[in-house]
Amino acid sequence: MVTDPTFVAVPERGALARIALRTINDERDLPFLRLMALLSALLIPAAVYIAWPGNFRWWMAPPYLATIVFFVGPYILMLHNTSHRRLFNRRFGFMNHYIPWVLGPLFGESPETYFAHHVGMHHPENNLEDDLSSTMKYQRDSFLDFMRYFLRFFFLALPDLATYFVRTKRPGLARRAVGGELLFFAAAGALAYVSWQGSLVVLVAPFVMARFGMMAGNWGQHAFIDAATPESCYRNSITCINCTYNRRCFNDGYHIGHHIKQTRHWTEMPPDFLANKQTYYDERAIVFEGIDFFMVWLFLMLKRYDWLAKRYVHLGPESERKSLAEIEALLRERTRQIPARVLVAA
Repeated sequence: MVTDPTFVAVPERGALARIALRTINDERDLPFLRLMALLSALLIPAAVYIAWPGNFRWWMAPPYLATIVFFVGPYILMLHNTSHRRLFNRRFGFMNHYIPWVLGPLFGESPETYFAHHVGMHHPENNLEDDLSSTMKYQRDSFLDFMRYFLRFFFLALPDLATYFVRTKRPGLARRAVGGELLFFAAAGALAYVSWQGSLVVLVAPFVMARFGMMAGNWGQHAFIDAATPESCYRNSITCINCTYNRRCFNDGYHIGHHIKQTRHWTEMPPDFLANKQTYYDERAIVFEGIDFFMVWLFLMLKRYDWLAKRYVHLGPESERKSLAEIEALLRERTRQIPARVLVAA
């Protein structure tokens, strides 16, 4: 049984909802408008107050950053979904810039860079060698390897991404990625001139937290890879079902289904998974229940394969159910570093 959210039609909506629906392409995305309104009301006034010259007090930082941490998951997954499927219709198309350009910097997301990296690079390359965020060459239960992975992304993501787009003859995406990142740094520098403490809390700290969180999440999403077929979405990604994360973050746990069809609507993920359970089993996909990608990352950093094995979902007939020891062995095999020579041979 899957309990993650799906769309339930509402026969009679209130006046405000009816007005809002005239601005967007898909009524199933109405929760994004609610989240946009909430984040705007909470964060924009708070950020302005904290950054205003003479206002800053250090006691303001913990509650403000705690709010950012609490909402960063829903925000990034709203950004993720609206990067793949435009939220606002043509008449209100200018509002499609609000999520990445107005709210994005408050969550440490430089405008346009997320779109360029995720939609323009990550999906086409599918975690293979040319994917700048590929996890394959790392030992995926090693904290040292994760830190190497994170630090490379943190310091070299922009030049790597620009070089990638130039090499693949997509200079427009290079300009968007570089321009958005440089504008973010310029804004942080300008704000630091006015209030260095405000810049640190409102822009710099969320930037560091968001980059770490995105890399931990991507590591969890692509931790278990079949070295024989690393190009298979069923075997280089995982799916997490029936978890709080899916209810808060628009079914992001269905990462296999997302890679198979990146424009699939988030409310369609659970029924698509159920309709294709046999394919998931036949393709030896790894599915967990009750945990999310960040818990997967944490369990791997602690090398607690026993915890992961208990949350592994058996999709096939009872006669073929694996023991916990067999599941642990499978998971350990799938986290091994995959050298480039293996990829060539495969």
